[in-house]
Amino acid sequence: MKIREEIIKNYIDGYNSFNTEMMARDLDEQLLFENISNGNVTDSLLGKQEFINQAEQAKSIFSERHQKITSIEHFENHSEINIDYTAKLSKDLSPELNIGDSISLKGKSIFEFSPENKIIVLKDIS
Repeated sequence: MKIREEIIKNYIDGYNSFNTEMMARDLDEQLLFENISNGNVTDSLLGKQEFINQAEQAKSIFSERHQKITSIEHFENHSEINIDYTAKLSKDLSPELNIGDSISLKGKSIFEFSPENKIIVLKDIS
């Protein structure tokens, strides 16, 4: 489980530092990524390169962003983390969400692993 924790920490560190290469280091080529908000899938991507492309585009939305792991639990083929998330917008997203606004929420991420310890499924849930 220590290897999984290192992989997850590397991913989160990459996210927090806007380093897409670091985020993608341990992703499987056939990664399935899903963003789930209020029980609905709001984004779904298949493939490491698709994830990288989306992550690069998402960097322009925030001037600051930070995920803090508050707990981690390991299961046979996956690990779940709870996070505290904060971010500051670098552009207007809607009439309610404007440049400079701060976002704060609690979320959960599920990382499923291949036998080679590559992330094959990543679900971000808020």
